[in-house]
Amino acid sequence: MIAIVVLFSVFYLFQINRMTYALCEQKEIPEEKQPKIYRTINVLITILLISFYLEILFTV
Repeated sequence: MIAIVVLFSVFYLFQINRMTYALCEQKEIPEEKQPKIYRTINVLITILLISFYLEILFTV
Protein backbone atom coordinates (compact mmCIF):
# COMPACT_ATOMS: atom_id res chain seq x y z
CA MET A 1 0.00 0.00 0.00
CA ILE A 2 2.86 2.37 0.84
CA ALA A 3 4.48 1.77 -2.56
CA ILE A 4 1.24 2.71 -4.33
CA VAL A 5 0.97 5.95 -2.36
CA VAL A 6 4.61 6.83 -3.09
CA LEU A 7 4.20 6.13 -6.82
CA PHE A 8 1.00 8.17 -6.89
CA SER A 9 2.77 11.03 -5.10
CA VAL A 10 5.68 11.10 -7.53
CA PHE A 11 3.33 11.04 -10.51
CA TYR A 12 1.15 13.75 -8.96
CA LEU A 13 4.12 16.04 -8.24
CA PHE A 14 5.36 15.55 -11.80
CA GLN A 15 1.95 16.51 -13.20
CA ILE A 16 1.65 19.55 -10.94
CA ASN A 17 5.11 20.74 -12.04
CA ARG A 18 4.11 20.29 -15.69
CA MET A 19 1.00 22.40 -15.11
CA THR A 20 3.05 25.02 -13.26
CA TYR A 21 5.45 25.20 -16.19
CA ALA A 22 2.50 25.67 -18.57
CA LEU A 23 1.13 28.42 -16.33
CA CYS A 24 4.46 30.23 -16.25
CA GLU A 25 4.74 30.01 -20.03
CA GLN A 26 1.16 31.14 -20.66
CA LYS A 27 1.25 34.06 -18.23
CA GLU A 28 4.82 34.97 -19.29
CA ILE A 29 6.09 35.05 -15.72
CA PRO A 30 9.68 36.33 -15.54
CA GLU A 31 12.46 33.78 -15.03
CA GLU A 32 13.51 35.30 -11.70
CA LYS A 33 10.04 34.75 -10.16
CA GLN A 34 9.58 31.18 -11.37
CA PRO A 35 11.70 29.42 -8.70
CA LYS A 36 9.61 31.04 -5.95
CA ILE A 37 6.40 29.89 -7.64
CA TYR A 38 7.71 26.32 -8.06
CA ARG A 39 8.93 26.20 -4.46
CA THR A 40 5.62 27.46 -3.06
CA ILE A 41 3.52 25.06 -5.11
CA ASN A 42 5.79 22.09 -4.38
CA VAL A 43 5.78 22.76 -0.62
CA LEU A 44 1.99 23.06 -0.55
CA ILE A 45 1.50 19.90 -2.62
CA THR A 46 4.01 18.02 -0.44
CA ILE A 47 2.06 19.02 2.68
CA LEU A 48 -1.12 17.81 0.99
CA LEU A 49 0.47 14.48 0.05
CA ILE A 50 1.91 13.94 3.54
CA SER A 51 -1.49 14.57 5.11
CA PHE A 52 -3.02 12.15 2.60
CA TYR A 53 -0.40 9.53 3.51
CA LEU A 54 -1.03 9.98 7.24
CA GLU A 55 -4.77 9.68 6.71
CA ILE A 56 -4.27 6.42 4.80
CA LEU A 57 -1.80 5.17 7.41
CA PHE A 58 -4.08 5.74 10.39
CA THR A 59 -7.32 4.52 8.78
CA VAL A 60 -5.97 1.23 7.44
